[in-house]
Amino acid sequence: MPDAQLIFLPGLACDAELFAPQQVVLPAHWRASVTTVNSRFATLPAMAAALLAEHAGPLVLCGASMGGMLAFEVLRQAPQRVHGLALLGTSARPDTPELLDLRERAIGYFAQGRMREVLEANVLFAFAPRQQRDAAMVQRYLAMIERAGAAQLIAQNRAIMARPDSRPGLGAIACPTLMLCGRNDALTTPASAQEIAAAIPNAELHLLPECGHMLTWEAPALVNAHLLDWLERL
Repeated sequence: MPDAQLIFLPGLACDAELFAPQQVVLPAHWRASVTTVNSRFATLPAMAAALLAEHAGPLVLCGASMGGMLAFEVLRQAPQRVHGLALLGTSARPDTPELLDLRERAIGYFAQGRMREVLEANVLFAFAPRQQRDAAMVQRYLAMIERAGAAQLIAQNRAIMARPDSRPGLGAIACPTLMLCGRNDALTTPASAQEIAAAIPNAELHLLPECGHMLTWEAPALVNAHLLDWLERL
């Protein structure tokens, strides 16, 4: 698919560094880039509209976590533009009332200047147990989220709290779809990945061992192998 652009869609408060291990191995003809619409617009519909306006022609989307939720919104707006879909540790479900309450409380902490406190607690959910003990990786994660800052954490949480249920539209996704998820992902669980893969026709699912939510860092070799193989088959 030489005319398509590969666009990476980062997770909540993440930036291009999230996909650094993937970008270095991609063939140049994919013209890969990492979108920043998540940091420039307040809602998923506005982010999706901007992404479509900023990238002409056929697209291959690779979305991690919130990025996958944004990819579902792009598909709602322009399904004919999306020629391939790679979803990494994401969910098609809307937030439960319990999760909405948790996000509201976290937003309150961010507004009070207690961002580091929340982020350090979140390490237990972001990484598998082995990677939680990797001090360099944990600090890299904390530094990336702190670059985004409290205002972005609040805005992006608000954006995904307002997202619709994407499950009704999964059966209509016609493009080749790759689903990757860490077996130890406590935020978007393997059950979420299996639900998506079962609903999208001919979707391909791989669960990565000893890997949590930050799979692009925790298992870069496995993610790269699956992603490159899938892209070659496109």
